[in-house]
Amino acid sequence: MTSREVTEELLERIGTDVGAEPGNRVNAVVETRGEFALRAADAADAAVAEGREVGPLHGVPMTVKECFNVAGMRTTWGVPAFAEYVAERDATVVERLGQAGAIIVGKSNVHTMLADFGQTANEIYGRTNNPADLTRTPGGSSGGGAAALAAGLSYLEYGSDLVGSIRLPAAYCGVYGLKPTAGLVPLDGFQVPGPPAVPNEFPNLSTIGPLARSAADLRTALRLTGGPEAPYSWKLRPARRERLADFRVGVVTDHPAAPVSSEVGDVLSDTIDRLGRSGAKIVEGWPEGVEPAEQAEAFGFQVGLFFTLHGGAPASASLVEVIEQERRRVAARMRWQQYFDDVDVFLCPTSFTTAFPHDDRPFEERTITTSYGEQRYDAQVFWIAHASLTGHPALSMPIGRTPSGLPVGGQVIGPWHEDDTAITFAELLAG
Repeated sequence: MTSREVTEELLERIGTDVGAEPGNRVNAVVETRGEFALRAADAADAAVAEGREVGPLHGVPMTVKECFNVAGMRTTWGVPAFAEYVAERDATVVERLGQAGAIIVGKSNVHTMLADFGQTANEIYGRTNNPADLTRTPGGSSGGGAAALAAGLSYLEYGSDLVGSIRLPAAYCGVYGLKPTAGLVPLDGFQVPGPPAVPNEFPNLSTIGPLARSAADLRTALRLTGGPEAPYSWKLRPARRERLADFRVGVVTDHPAAPVSSEVGDVLSDTIDRLGRSGAKIVEGWPEGVEPAEQAEAFGFQVGLFFTLHGGAPASASLVEVIEQERRRVAARMRWQQYFDDVDVFLCPTSFTTAFPHDDRPFEERTITTSYGEQRYDAQVFWIAHASLTGHPALSMPIGRTPSGLPVGGQVIGPWHEDDTAITFAELLAG
């Protein structure tokens, strides 16, 4: 198919979803630029016909999270006060994707100010639903992008991950999502409308990365968007292994701080059994010196500092506490990196649950029903916290479905700056 045909088909699917009754909509793509996309597709087809050199994503229509600046499109972060803000220039990742030939056809929905890791809704665009079950959440805050991929409304997506906002939606929607190594992808143009009051970089926590339908697409997107601004350059480090049987895989399937539901645990156990049959070396247990509940608590402290830095309520912590927490963060990174001297990747749940029903109760009142009873809403953060605290690359990949058809995600954490080791493992495990 030509780029024109693919782009027309994608825009038609998006239009069909937009025109559906509210109860039958995914509501994942919230703004499009159809005329621009079709002109770009025609130009892409002409370049191929004329034998010109083309990029790795030449003529591929895709979406980006609504919070990224795209010249000529609105950037609202789901906030009514920003409803008419139109970006004047592209974010760095948008620019790099365009240079690689991608066609940004539209933007995907976000939660208001990206402030919910479990759901995606705002007053401007409404709520995004999970394509597997429209009564359930797609996760947040990149729920629009994950749902768009799962529903066939995009071929590639770029999102952001502070508190699991790439990995949780990827798990709940059954697609792939990568939180790259901290600081690997520039954050320029990923900001609330208006000039930032402080530098936007906070590479210890805030990361942006791709969501896709395959691990290979994650790799392609990362290669095209990672690295510092010009004139500097970078190269994605090669994967440690080329065969699944050669991988040394750390595994953990459960923890009392966020007990894994039986439907998630069964799929993950089957995956580990299959991994063992492949010949891969299985290493059970957390890294030596890692106390997971303490690290999850430390991550929560760091998130509080992040929001203080970006204009939130002043942190009540003393300077002594901040210094101590920084020491804990660096020590955690060192312990995990030492662990990866002998282990190639670490496999665990992305979340203790599958996609759950929409919940409009106040944040602090929300709970999630599991096979063992009610669980705290914020327990979703536990399994994603460790890679976020240390800055290690981590991706969520679909590893199966429950008997009722809901996707189950497995999280793959890799060594610092060895994102392709995690990607390659996921690619080989998917077979």
